[in-house]
Amino acid sequence: MIFDTHAHYDDEQFDTDREELLNSMEDEGVGHIINAASSYASVKRCVELGRKYSFVYGSVGIHPDELEGLTEETYQQLYPYFEDEKIVAVGEIGLDYYWDTMPRDVQKKWFIRQLDEARKRNLPVLIHSRDAAEDTLQVIKEHGRGLKGVMHSFSYSKEMAREYVKLGFFLGIGGVVTFKNGKKMKEVVVDTPIEHLLLETDAPYLTPEPFRGKRNSSVYLKYVVQEIASLKGLSCEEVIRITEENARKLIGRENE
Repeated sequence: MIFDTHAHYDDEQFDTDREELLNSMEDEGVGHIINAASSYASVKRCVELGRKYSFVYGSVGIHPDELEGLTEETYQQLYPYFEDEKIVAVGEIGLDYYWDTMPRDVQKKWFIRQLDEARKRNLPVLIHSRDAAEDTLQVIKEHGRGLKGVMHSFSYSKEMAREYVKLGFFLGIGGVVTFKNGKKMKEVVVDTPIEHLLLETDAPYLTPEPFRGKRNSSVYLKYVVQEIASLKGLSCEEVIRITEENARKLIGRENE
């Protein structure tokens, strides 16, 4: 079944129908979801969703745009959440130079700090990188070697994709690959071995065609699957099977 490796169902856009939507996932062919934390407050919500829904996993991490006021003392208050059996990754962490809401040295400091956390806890990382290609790659080469991870909503060139594949990382592929102006992402999918691709939504954002502009959900991943299948010359069933295997390898849950 489809494995959505990056969503945000704790987002307020799902407040009116979250339970109904999540309860429909099995009928829609969605087997598992990783609900990724982004802010300090969202970590608790991710854990709660994982406890409520058997098919939902969670992550613990602070997004680069959400670092304001974060201290080592407050970060350590997150430690108990890492112990929850449904927490499978450190994320969403990384660098964001598009919004630049936080100084870049602060972003790098907490990116490295959370990579170290992942290594200590033997967890994979969910990495956000926007307009920060070179710095992200440099930090990972210096501090993330040997870690398992996924480049969430990958948006760089196929040459950059090859660098991450060499490091053993996965690339998160979502709605952008279906866009008419998504030529670069299509090239990345064609060039990258499917053993390094994962399905993701970033729900409620980045909704694929033909629903672009509406709220995204894992239900729409079937359109991403169709696009990848077309680009790779595979059946939709093969894309779903292989990307699910990849996701299970990422989080070390091959037998669940």
